[in-house]
Amino acid sequence: MKWETIPQMVLSAADRFGDAEAVVDGPLRLTFTELVDRVLIAAGAFAALGVGRGDRVAIWAPNSAEWIVAAFGLLTAGGVLVPVNTRFKADEAHDIIGRSGAKAVLVQQGFLGLEFTSPPGVPVIDLKSGFLASGEPYECEVSGEQVADIIFTSGTTGRPKGVLMTHAQNLRLYAEWCDLADLREGDRYLIANPFFHIFGWKAGCIASLLRGATILPVPVFEVDRVLDLVEREKVTMLPGPPTLYHSLLEAQASGGRDLSSLRAAVTGAAEIPVDLIRRIRGELPFQSIMTGYGLTEAGTVTASRPGDSFEDIATTVGTPCDGVEVRIADDGEVLVRGYSVMLGYLSDLDATAEAIDEDGWLHTGDLGTLDDRGYLRIVGRKKDMFIVGGFNAYPAEIEGFLLKHPAVAQVAVVGVPDARMGQVGKAFVVRQGPVTESELIAWSHARMAGFKVPRSVAFREALPLNATGKVMKDQLR
Repeated sequence: MKWETIPQMVLSAADRFGDAEAVVDGPLRLTFTELVDRVLIAAGAFAALGVGRGDRVAIWAPNSAEWIVAAFGLLTAGGVLVPVNTRFKADEAHDIIGRSGAKAVLVQQGFLGLEFTSPPGVPVIDLKSGFLASGEPYECEVSGEQVADIIFTSGTTGRPKGVLMTHAQNLRLYAEWCDLADLREGDRYLIANPFFHIFGWKAGCIASLLRGATILPVPVFEVDRVLDLVEREKVTMLPGPPTLYHSLLEAQASGGRDLSSLRAAVTGAAEIPVDLIRRIRGELPFQSIMTGYGLTEAGTVTASRPGDSFEDIATTVGTPCDGVEVRIADDGEVLVRGYSVMLGYLSDLDATAEAIDEDGWLHTGDLGTLDDRGYLRIVGRKKDMFIVGGFNAYPAEIEGFLLKHPAVAQVAVVGVPDARMGQVGKAFVVRQGPVTESELIAWSHARMAGFKVPRSVAFREALPLNATGKVMKDQLR
């Protein structure tokens, strides 16, 4: 079925899936029919607030049923969604709210004990206040070429930039994502990935409405809470970082947890231990595992395919999605072209021109290689690369080696100044077993070229992560 816009797709879910469960959030259970009714009423509330076609509204709140109703209600009123990272401090959030020109900000007061505010003149509305239920059913006509959302980049390498994406782009790409990830009608999809991120919003909320999957929103990732939901709600689809699957393996090994409902896994990282993928398939009930590569500016770019080997799933990010081209520039940068590349950055022509060249290639800032089968491997970020005595060192590659050490749970490598070599590597390691700095360096020397071996190791209880799970290397530096 071909829809022009996200509201058309969402509103059709009542006819397509009816009384099946659409959202389960604590005691709140909504069928698809009930969800669509709430979305139409929320659209009326936005219209009464003065939100019309093309107007922007920010949502600065954790994953919840209300977030879903607000986002789809806003789009149904003709508005444009601006999700804001819940971990942002007030100044960071106000910068994004201000630059986006948002007419209002929806929040969940008291989340993590915080009071959420907005820049002067922008009304703050609590998602739990009854606002979403205050309208008359309403639908504004929009086109597939209209901007649906403005998602700001994570800002690990500079000031966040707002990425403009249309209804048509989102619908086409995430319909394909559903096929690749094996998301099916009737699936029960636990979404801990934040809704303010493309994974939670697009590969989560939009994908679930496309397919007829039940959304189980999780506001804060806690392993025991996730395990409780898997057991109680018979979760079938469970994406997450490699650390999530380590936790599932530990829970399975210690017994007392029923994980038998799990069917589809989706993970992603520059490098995943092959043995982890093997164990996910061998020791857990998962029947499919997808890994992929994406970015805010182009959505999901590549993905693994059913039947890919453990080695391919662990060490590559698969092959390009339909209608998307990938090539490697002379300097190793991954370039992407196709229908899913953003329209541009909000109010920033210079940054847009810098990112998308005159031939339509998006310069991702990631470094990669393509093998002769067309499988992409990500080896690092251009900005992360450091030069040791004239040799290019790629942190993601070094991290991949270090993760093979049985005592290393997590690792991040950065380049630090060195009087003789210019720069050398320093590894920040979270341990899962006993190992000393000298032992790890000696172990590395036996497995890596000398210029790649970290000259020093700092052990940490945890690595600094942003809310989308990326290590904030600027803090380590």
